[in-house]
Amino acid sequence: MRKAFTPSVHGLLLNAAPTTAQAIVKGRVPMTNSSLQRLDSFLLPKVQRTQGVWGGVEANEEWATEIERLKQERNAVILAHNYQIPEIQDIADFTGDSLALSRKAAETDADVIVFCGVHFMAESAKILSPNKTVLIPDEEAGCSLADSITANELREWKAEHPDAVVVSYVNTTADVKALTDICCTSSNAVDVVESIAPDKEVLFCPDQFLGAHVQRETGRDNIRVWAGECHVHAGINGAELAEQAKANPQADLYIHPECGCANSAIFLAGEGTIEKERVHMLSTGGMLDMAKEEGAVATAPRTSRKVLVATEIGMLHQLRQAAPDVDFQPINDRASCVYMKMITPAALLRCLAEGADEVDVPTEVADKARASLEAMIAIGNPGSGE
Repeated sequence: MRKAFTPSVHGLLLNAAPTTAQAIVKGRVPMTNSSLQRLDSFLLPKVQRTQGVWGGVEANEEWATEIERLKQERNAVILAHNYQIPEIQDIADFTGDSLALSRKAAETDADVIVFCGVHFMAESAKILSPNKTVLIPDEEAGCSLADSITANELREWKAEHPDAVVVSYVNTTADVKALTDICCTSSNAVDVVESIAPDKEVLFCPDQFLGAHVQRETGRDNIRVWAGECHVHAGINGAELAEQAKANPQADLYIHPECGCANSAIFLAGEGTIEKERVHMLSTGGMLDMAKEEGAVATAPRTSRKVLVATEIGMLHQLRQAAPDVDFQPINDRASCVYMKMITPAALLRCLAEGADEVDVPTEVADKARASLEAMIAIGNPGSGE
């Protein structure tokens, strides 16, 4: 039988860095010993592990210069997810969502990919670049959404519905992708499901809020949705959305489909409580695209042009850079992922100097997972990912 997702399992992540036991879960492909030679760095002796996080090094000019030197010596490319701290985003070669970054890295001539994000993202990079070495600055940077369904759980679910097509969000482990027919992003999930024959049952995992969005948009009654969630996005609730929207009646709303407030936004717009034209359901890439459009036309002072954003607060850095004359504010200013914030300046320095932590995906798993990503790409442009 299908197991229900239990949010309380991930509750500790809201206020503290996860312990090794919390982060290294049964569904994750294990790390490998580094295949890279250690490089000397005068800053490395300062790096210390304290309360489950790498620290001891500040993100200053000296650090930035050393990161650049080590990167060049490794022939590495640094990728930073939109939810990383600003200092990590700013030093990265590319910033964006996980799938777009993995595809971009595959096109480079770098020997080493350093993925500043969470574990499943580094796996995706390895899947698309099997001949490159992939590193993550902290092997304990997990993901509550990816961990909300394991390969065994998906295998059991498929056995209950043997004729169904499995659609998995890219925010899943390599093992889950390997059991998936078609992957999807938040920007193309509706298109992916609509590409499946109407009489075919669909198993959608793991995010229940994105699944509800797909169900609503497609109108399908033969889609089964796994009850998983991102603990950060789930914590952005409808009450907060309604309160902020009422207090800022002129502000547009950028809402990620993973958010707990997504259904509330659609309901409030339908009821006329919030004007429909103010509500925008967007992936992180979609938010950035719309912000650039806002920035191109914004002429009013910053304080009078406001957008309320429902996603992890790291996204605000990119939005504010894209449109500095627009006042982007979070609907929930506590929506911070401690997993993402485990990628510290010290962690990145250690990663480049020691060649750690290396991520590998077994060939058989990688080949099957890659097929599910290619099936998505064959349907059309996956957009800007999560």
